[in-house]
Amino acid sequence: MKLRSAAFLLGAMVALSGCALFGYDLKRSERPVPPKLVAEMNSRGLSLASPILIRVFKQESELELWKMGRDGRYALLKTYPICRWSGKLGPKKVNGDRQTPEGFYSIAPSQMNPDSRYYLSFNLGFPNRLEAALGYEGSYLMIHGACSSSGCYAVTDDSAFEIYSVAREAFKGGQPAFQVEALPFRMTPANFALHRDDPNVPFWRNLKEGSDAFELTRKEPQVGYCGGRYVFNAEGLDPAADPLAACPPLQTDPALSAAIAAKAAKDDAAAKVISAANPVMPAMSYIDGGMHPAFRTILQDKGASRLSKMTSEKTPVSRPDAALADPYTPDVLPKAEALPKMTGGAS
Repeated sequence: MKLRSAAFLLGAMVALSGCALFGYDLKRSERPVPPKLVAEMNSRGLSLASPILIRVFKQESELELWKMGRDGRYALLKTYPICRWSGKLGPKKVNGDRQTPEGFYSIAPSQMNPDSRYYLSFNLGFPNRLEAALGYEGSYLMIHGACSSSGCYAVTDDSAFEIYSVAREAFKGGQPAFQVEALPFRMTPANFALHRDDPNVPFWRNLKEGSDAFELTRKEPQVGYCGGRYVFNAEGLDPAADPLAACPPLQTDPALSAAIAAKAAKDDAAAKVISAANPVMPAMSYIDGGMHPAFRTILQDKGASRLSKMTSEKTPVSRPDAALADPYTPDVLPKAEALPKMTGGAS
């Protein structure tokens, strides 16, 4: 009994001192990456100091954290559910429109905010050069903690800490900036069929070029601008040139360009099959943004107060009634019956 009591006492002491053991006596921005996440990296041969890349999917309310492997290609490390984003699908254009940005962004150390009112955050850098040239306005658009959004992606305090700490270590390892690909949805034929009547489709198809390049190579696409659009993996672009000016002759990798074009053609054909099987698509109400289904279930069953306690140190859930009316749920997706015709082709 004495031995068991001593073991229990030792366990209690370790638990009580756990904060100090794992660095929680430090500022939250300086605390070490959680041991479980480090163990996951180690088990897959991923270095804590290696570069990162982030992909955000608005409709699905998911954020993916990618880590570069020894082969120079990125591997998916972890997917985080997004607790709240505001606005609707489509790019942010006007200051105060509550839109969360869509586009390709570069995050430097200076954009990291260790003293965020939403636990920890980093600035997306909106507007980027293309968006600024197009006259889009807005500022301080972040990925941050909590479950409250006014043009930002809120991922809860715990998730914000993990993402922030992994990014911090990548900077320490020599990565000068990491890329964020903020996309309206996963660039699948089903989603393009679902939103085929949306006026943003040409813009989304442009984003898909960069998304496809990443999916085909698992390498960060080189981002440039000309002709009022994104240009990916092209040589011969003057980085200081007017993003609205006509594109000069561009040099691209012929094999990659052909692969991207082939994927686009295959996805377009698949989207047509789905559209034919789903002539009527549900209307999107666009009440106010979205929330991952896991959080919506808690909000519906337990209420906003309970969800707030689970996701934030001190910030309440923003506009919970609108979150419950979130139109971006699995039941709006096209019929699965159309999918077997796309075997081996759809992404």
